Amino acid sequence: MKTFGPRPHPHTPGSPWTVAAGAALAIVTAGAFSTLAGLLVGPLYEDLGWSRASVGLGSLVNMVVYGASAPFAAALMDRLGMRRVAVGALCLVGAGAGLATTMTAPWQFVLYWGVLVGLGTGAVATTFAATVTERWFVARRGLVTGLLTAASVVGQFVFLPVLSWVIDAYSWRAAATALALAAAGALPVVWAAVRDPRNGPAPGEDATRRAPDLREDAARRAVRTLARAARHGPFWLLAGTFAVCGASTNGVMWTHFAPAAHDHGMPVTVAASLLSLIGIFNVAGTVASGWLTDRADPRRLLAVYYALRGLTLLALPLLLTSAVDAPLVAFTVVFGLLDVATVPPTIALCRAHYGAGAPVVFGWVSAAHQVGAGAVAFAGGTARDAFGSYDPVWVGAGALCAGAALLALTLSRPRGRRVTPPAPATPRRSRALPASPPPCR
Repeated sequence: MKTFGPRPHPHTPGSPWTVAAGAALAIVTAGAFSTLAGLLVGPLYEDLGWSRASVGLGSLVNMVVYGASAPFAAALMDRLGMRRVAVGALCLVGAGAGLATTMTAPWQFVLYWGVLVGLGTGAVATTFAATVTERWFVARRGLVTGLLTAASVVGQFVFLPVLSWVIDAYSWRAAATALALAAAGALPVVWAAVRDPRNGPAPGEDATRRAPDLREDAARRAVRTLARAARHGPFWLLAGTFAVCGASTNGVMWTHFAPAAHDHGMPVTVAASLLSLIGIFNVAGTVASGWLTDRADPRRLLAVYYALRGLTLLALPLLLTSAVDAPLVAFTVVFGLLDVATVPPTIALCRAHYGAGAPVVFGWVSAAHQVGAGAVAFAGGTARDAFGSYDPVWVGAGALCAGAALLALTLSRPRGRRVTPPAPATPRRSRALPASPPPCR
């Protein structure tokens, strides 16, 4: 009989769906922290007299730390367990938000929000979702990945208007305090729900699963996994496509859409509402993508997603006006459906090529996502200063997406491993990743 996931291991309390629910709570809570930084630019300038560049530096450090911490957090979950890492991450984000209410100098924002919150949010991001699905689910892995990825989107955009209202009605310190209390409230629930399966691989796990060597130091394992994966072409193709993903979403849309719309006469508040609408459709697109990943070739899904995203970005300069009309609303809907849809198939391809080492490999692929986002965020501002318009930015991002679509099609299918979830088989264990990916069939 086909099941929605493995049975709990002997002597392991809880169920896969209970663990997934606890993980979703941690991801939603951490996602809310990534929203607040953008809302703090004006209040910190007005209240403390800090320059926007000073606040931007803290956000930049947050983005870099977020991306760099992901692979190490994935390796640490193998050594200490998912529950301890998730709870520790919530403690970090809560402490960072709490300390932020006492700030008097810009360097404190860099430390509290850039480092502490960056570490915490990076530890319970998409690599956390990949680890949960890898350990607890066999069937429906793509769907569960989509649901957990959507949880991050919910955390980012559901709390956006709430936090904005709190800042307007009270103060930015009240908003930071509210997030610190939310992290504290989530701690006992996450501790009770998130658990690691015991006694080896889950029943029904595929025969090619390779267990990590838990005796190895987490940081050393993360670096060694990168060194092994970097010898193979699929890793660079996945990292390259995901860097374009970051460039065409966080790097260009979330950074430059509002000022670009304002250049056309649209109020910033209206542009922010359109971004929130994109976030709402992110949830539907991500869950649907996870469902499709269980049923279709992830390589082709990625090619379609990037090609369509590129077309929408190329069309955007023709759609931006001072008012919101039907074509612009259609753009926000389509872009929202495609925005985070790349995550489930990318995780599936990491799993297909690297087995149980996939969460750590995906952590490094996610780091490439942040590098792409940061590079294009900087390049977009430079282009606006040089050309007086954001039009070249949209065209360049669309061209990058076209290249990513072609790269996705060049990914090979690992021999002996299906890209879609395999049928149940007798599990076996091994200590290392394969020395090199087998050739295509």
